[in-house]
Formats: sequence, C-alpha cells, structure tokens
Amino acid sequence: MEKYDLIIVGAGPAGIFTAVELLRRGSKKHILLVEKGKPVEKRHCPKAEIGHCVNCRPTCAITTGFSGAGAFSDGKLSLSYEVGGDLPSLIGEEFAQELIDYTDKIYLEFGADPHVEGIYTGEDIKEIRKNAIHAGLKLVDCPIRHLGTEKAQQLYLAIQNYLADNGVEMLFSTECENIILEDEECRGVLLRQGDGEPRAVYGDTVVIGTGRRGADWLEKICAEHHIAHKPGTVDIGVRVECRNEVMEKVNKVLYESKLIGYPKPWKNKVRTFCQNPGGFVAQENYDNDLAVVNGHSFKEKKSENTNLAILVSHNFTEPFNQPIAYAQKVGELTNMLGAGHIMVQRYGDILDGKRTWAKELAQSNVKPTLKDAVAGDITAAMPYRAMTNIIEFIKMLDMVVPGFAANETLLYSPELKFYSNKVKMDSNLDTNIKGLHCLGDSSGWTRGLMMASVMGVLMGRKLAEKEGC
Repeated sequence: MEKYDLIIVGAGPAGIFTAVELLRRGSKKHILLVEKGKPVEKRHCPKAEIGHCVNCRPTCAITTGFSGAGAFSDGKLSLSYEVGGDLPSLIGEEFAQELIDYTDKIYLEFGADPHVEGIYTGEDIKEIRKNAIHAGLKLVDCPIRHLGTEKAQQLYLAIQNYLADNGVEMLFSTECENIILEDEECRGVLLRQGDGEPRAVYGDTVVIGTGRRGADWLEKICAEHHIAHKPGTVDIGVRVECRNEVMEKVNKVLYESKLIGYPKPWKNKVRTFCQNPGGFVAQENYDNDLAVVNGHSFKEKKSENTNLAILVSHNFTEPFNQPIAYAQKVGELTNMLGAGHIMVQRYGDILDGKRTWAKELAQSNVKPTLKDAVAGDITAAMPYRAMTNIIEFIKMLDMVVPGFAANETLLYSPELKFYSNKVKMDSNLDTNIKGLHCLGDSSGWTRGLMMASVMGVLMGRKLAEKEGC
C-alpha cells in the first residue's frame, strides 16, 4: 500500500507553498505532490513557433503544470490584502497582510525582481484618483511585484528544484480522479497516469489546490462526498486591448490600475484585472475544449499595446446552483461563433450594432497581438446583462483614461474566471471532512498568485504546528 504523511493535489501556488512552508519549518513529513500537467522545464506551448493554438492534449502547457496557470500568463504578485479574494475575511485583514509580506520575501529569495510597481505618490496619482471618483469608480491601491512570464518560469523552476532536493516526491502527468473516504474521513486519493488503471494512494492528510482549472472538478467532488460548500461567484467578461499611448499615464503611475465600479442599471460589480503594459493577448485551452482569453506580460519583450480584463461578477441565488456551468456555456457559444478561436471586435462596432471584419482590423491603429483571433460579433454570444455592464464600465473608464472608449479599442471574448465553488472552512482551513483541506482559487477563497500562495503558507504552518515543528 502506497502511504504518505501528506498528499497535495495540484502544483499551483497554494500546493507549492504548503510544501515550501513545511520544509522551512523543519517538517519531516513524507510529502507527495500530484500534478496533472508537466514540470516547469517541460511546459512548452508550440504556438510560439507555429503561430496558432493546436489545442494540445492531454493538457494545455499554458494553464497546467508546476506553478499552475497564473505564473505562465503574466506573473504579477499583488502585495495588498485588498486584492486577491476573500481569504482576509476568514483569517483577518491584518494577519492576511502579514502573510503577504512573509510570502513576498520567499519569492524574493527564489529570484523575484526586487522592484515594486504601483507605489508612485506624485500629483499624477491624485489626478487619476480624482477622475476615478468623478466617474464613480474606486481605485484600489495595490503595489505589484511583476515577475514577468519568462522570469516566472525561472523562479518556479528554482522552487521545483528546492522541493525535489528536500525530498518532496512529485508525480507529473498524473490526474486525481477522486478522493478516498472511510468513515467520513479522507484517507487518500485515486490517481491515474495516462491510460493506466486508477490506483489508490493513501495519506494522513490530503490538500487539494487544483486552481481555476480544477474548480469544476472540485465542485463535483464536493457534491459527491457532501463536502460543505456553497455556490459563489463567477466572472464573465472581455480582454480589452488599446495602444500604449492611451494608457501611458496609468501604466507609469500604477502599472496595474485596479478599478471597481457598479454601473447602472443593475449595479453589478465590474472590475479591471490583470493589466499588461506592452503585453500580449493570449489564448488558453481547458480540457473540455473551451478556449478562453488571457493576457501575458514579459520583462523584456514588449508590444505597442496594453491589455487588461474587464470582468462582471455574477452571483446566483436559489434554485440555481451551477454558476461554473453557466459561464462555460457562455464561453462555448462564443467559441462556436469563432470556430474554436477567440473572437475580437472593435468597441465602436459594438456601439454601431455591427460585426467587425478582418479588413477593418487591418486598417486600425490598434493591431491585435493575438494574431489568430477571429474578427466577429462577440455580442451575439455575450449575455445582454454582462455586455451592458461592460459597455457602461468602459464609458466610466474613459473618464479616467481618455481615449479608452475609442472606436478602435479591441474587445476579445471570452474571458472567464471560475472560482464559484466556495468550500466552507474555519480559520484553521479545516473542512467538514476530517483530513481534507481545500486551498487556492479552486476553493473559492483566493484569486491570483499571491493570495493562493499565502493560503498555502498558512496551510503549511497549521500542519507544521500539528507536527510540533
């Protein structure tokens, strides 16, 4: 019988930092880290060479593998407890900030850039804030440590080597099919490698940190095994791209402008997310053939454009309890209209009620950085409520960033964020199932690299305390 002290499912930031913190505290636990994707050095997207997505099987190298999806998209660490999900409401804001500061030091030890963006305090920030207030938007102050897509890969390779050198056993290209429960206690997991038969692996403690990619899987596991949870939020939106000149002041002062608004008529929460100055729009593929849009930002390679996400938060009430499936259906419809590709449309064409044609894109000042995006009509797939929220929010943003609502501004779809399955737990990160813990974005409590890493650090501390470390 295969037996471990700790089994971690998912080698994203939450799982990684659980193991890192245990090692830093002198733990002697026999740890198994299970990852569906590949190790860092084998994560490679062929699109860089051939120019288009080939829908890799069995996993997408951009979204799956050691360090998870976030590190290979942009690699930004938000250094404020106000950004990154609801974990502060569970453990306290002051403690959450202490953990962020501690976790940030670990990132620095492994090679993160010491330079911090978004800490400018001159007159420009006052003007941006004044314009945001006038527009009815809240500007969230958040220092950013930008790893950069290519630098993040080097950093996480160093962490991967650190774990391996200190005895953490890692299984890659291995899928967790289910958990093993005995007498309402989690005893282990069922693992499958390739086309082989599933095998049972036992552990005293199981930590699940499967990220956004694993949110729907965890939702099914929760329903099957009566793990206490509730439907939470899904974000449906677009990736917006405009010229760097339009975003010049915001890029210089804030690097990433985190703006929140509640546009009329419904006053749903709408926010900016993942801003990439000089960045590139990218396609990611989920296992169910769903193509979604994201943004990359490199340390060295730069484009003429800035891209960012505009996300509309959707909270559903009874009797509906399938928010992830709802967001996926929106994405599937958009993919169908784009023949499996990401769709792009000019903002002015949306206002004019017409589709965008490839010829029009070729004549525009804003050239798409996602070269194989298909020009079309994203409004034919986007729900009316979400699309109206996005349009009204862009108008509000134009008061902060003049020119943002230009006719040639590009909107890519679908941009979807799945964190809807919020697992119920206490401040010790205990679920109602003994021996089972759920962390990171798939747990519904975090959003993004830093807060998921923080949750892993906290989990490592709790397990170390039980061990007497």
